Amino acid sequence: METQNSYWAENLRLILICLAIWFVSSFGFGLLLVEPLNEIRLGGYKLGFWFAQQGSIYVFVALVFWYSSQMNKLDKKYNVEES
Repeated sequence: METQNSYWAENLRLILICLAIWFVSSFGFGLLLVEPLNEIRLGGYKLGFWFAQQGSIYVFVALVFWYSSQMNKLDKKYNVEES
C-alpha cells in the first residue's frame, strides 16, 4: 500500500511539472509576455507570436516524450514495467 502511494505521488509530481511547464509556455509566453518577447525574432517571426502559434505545441510534444521516459524510469523503480 505504501509503495502504491509513493508511486502515485511521484506520478502526480511529474504531471504537475508538465502542466506547469505547458502553462508557462502557452499562457505565459503566448499571452502574458507576448509584448516583451516580440522584441526578439526567431526565423523572421516575433518570438511572442511564435510561442502563441507553434512554440507551445512543440513544448507540449516534447513534454509528452519527456513524461513517457520519466514514467518508464518510475515503472522500473517500482517494478511495474510492462514486458
